Amino acid sequence: MKIETKKLCLDIDFQKAVIKSLKINGVERLVAESILFKLQLRDKNGNTAILSADEAKTCTLQDGYALYSDFSIVSELSVKVTLKQVDEEAVWYIAVDPGNENYFVEWVDFPLLTLPKLQANNTDGTGGRILFPYNEGAIVTDMDYRESGPFKYAEASYPSRGNYAVFPNMIFAQMIAYLWDDCGLYIGAHDEARGVKEINFMKDKDGVTLKMRLWCGKDFGEKYDNGFPIVFSVTDNNWQSAAERYRCWFECTLPSGVVKINENNALPEWYADSPLVVTYPIRGTHDTDEMKPNKMYPYTNALPMIEELRELTKSRLLVLLMHWEGTAPWAPPYVWPPFGDVDNFDEFMQELHGKGDLLGVYCSGFGYTIQSKLISEYNKSDEYESKELWRGMCADVDGEVKLSKICTDQRSGYDICPASDLGKKILLEAYTPLLESDIDYVQILDQNHGGGQYFCYSSEHGHPACPGAWMTENMKSLLADWKEIGKNKLLGCESAAAEPFIGSLLFSDNRYELNYLLGKPVPLYAYIYHEYIRNFMGNQVCCALPTNSLGLAYRLAYSFSSGDAMTLVMSAEGKLVSHWGIRNFDQKIDREKIFKFVSNLTGFYSNEGKKYLYSGRMINPPCVECDNISLSPSLSMPGILYSAWEAEDGSKALILVNPSDLEATCRVDGKSVLVTEMNAKLVMLN
Repeated sequence: MKIETKKLCLDIDFQKAVIKSLKINGVERLVAESILFKLQLRDKNGNTAILSADEAKTCTLQDGYALYSDFSIVSELSVKVTLKQVDEEAVWYIAVDPGNENYFVEWVDFPLLTLPKLQANNTDGTGGRILFPYNEGAIVTDMDYRESGPFKYAEASYPSRGNYAVFPNMIFAQMIAYLWDDCGLYIGAHDEARGVKEINFMKDKDGVTLKMRLWCGKDFGEKYDNGFPIVFSVTDNNWQSAAERYRCWFECTLPSGVVKINENNALPEWYADSPLVVTYPIRGTHDTDEMKPNKMYPYTNALPMIEELRELTKSRLLVLLMHWEGTAPWAPPYVWPPFGDVDNFDEFMQELHGKGDLLGVYCSGFGYTIQSKLISEYNKSDEYESKELWRGMCADVDGEVKLSKICTDQRSGYDICPASDLGKKILLEAYTPLLESDIDYVQILDQNHGGGQYFCYSSEHGHPACPGAWMTENMKSLLADWKEIGKNKLLGCESAAAEPFIGSLLFSDNRYELNYLLGKPVPLYAYIYHEYIRNFMGNQVCCALPTNSLGLAYRLAYSFSSGDAMTLVMSAEGKLVSHWGIRNFDQKIDREKIFKFVSNLTGFYSNEGKKYLYSGRMINPPCVECDNISLSPSLSMPGILYSAWEAEDGSKALILVNPSDLEATCRVDGKSVLVTEMNAKLVMLN
């Protein structure tokens, strides 16, 4: 079967069960025939079997689809693959019937494409780049570099890890794209249910295989029908074009509760002010330190520092506390009341509110801590056993509850299943006092990247036997309940909220810099969603850029130009530091320069940039050329950061940000533009 459009020619050999050819603009893009699908079955004993399309003994062809049946392991199994042409795009569907009550279909890899090795690994000049909706968005050009870092390819499994390439978690959108020098291939799962998927890419002997793993969420014997199109679309070679294709679908099928910022009456007034987030610990100096109170405790000790920051940066502040929990830091779910002197905490909050500032706290998501490794006295073993709380934890297929793999340096424990009645009860009892407090912001799902829950296979919780769309629906319901309890505050998560949770997690810790450990960050998240949500720069932990003043200014500039609120991290001594988690404090940050830069950007936001950076629509920018600056002797980066926007009134502008203490000139569509030192400039595009 062939699909032929003006730009795309897709040739499928259904009998051999392979994608035989994929040509774009007349050029073959596959480096090897790609098997149509793989799937995993699981039986009642927990045993798994992986089957490929070419293992079917029978293939029945009909108009537009193929039916595969008579597989060796489960002869009753059948798989229907449908391919259509819709306008200028190829559209895929798949349905699986296990045909046997002893099995469920756990996942389907569909479709699979083997494309050329990436640019840095390609000797024949046909290599491209991957646009990856991971964390904030990344362009990946070197598989060897990716595989050498913390975000290398890994298949998601139980117990979960925080860095799996799973939607809706670290993967925030249901798409991926391969970009050559002359064109791009967009692959999007246009799933309105926003079910669980692993969206990833991996090395193979011939090139790079793009994978979309659909987690079926079905019980034994149940049929799986994806019911949504998986779209192949040809774009140009800019990542923004692939983002445009996905945004078009997103805006036609908005998740429940998602409205544009300018139409969202539930937002607090401070949201539009783009507050400067100021974060610091009140115990210890980093996350695995000895947790003794530091100079920021009692809470009011920080007021002189906060007063100075407010004056020097000319910004409204959101003070975001770390290590504030009354139990032990990073020991969820029990966090309330605050550590130590609760009256002083309340006094501190009232002082902030009296100055127009805000108070927020970090929390640690869905973990259930048995033993804190930071506060030895904190142990919940007796409660866990006596109340049989293991019944509310994420479990394996055999019912075994295994130790969590999340933040194991700080705690030992398990992952709560929020789809179980007991899990919901534990979380509600733990977090309700916090949600009912007068705190302005709660990053309630730190460690639950994107706001998603962890994998659970329990047959005792009332949910299906394996991961799937039920997880998305459960989280949406849970977050809606939390939002109702905490009416006077905003909630957030670590990394920006994944697509289905945007309506409930409206301000999150978008640590874009993590993607330097994967490739090159790009503001894909803001491009798709910025009219509906804003985030903040985050505490920048695991920073891969130099920890000097220019490195910090550069990160501030990136986040600001992407439409996120800026963040400053203060040490336990009340000193400005490059980022959270730093151990070596010998590297001094030039406070005067950084505070001036923040003040300049805050003023620019208020006076010129707000209608673009607050609720604008990111658009493809014009050509901007500039010289590089040296962040360190071994690292040069473009000296100007920039983004283009369309405001609600239809006006369009380019925003240029210069993080250097020297004025810089760039060329915008060939015209020279001067940007003063440590400042931003707006260039109208209409």
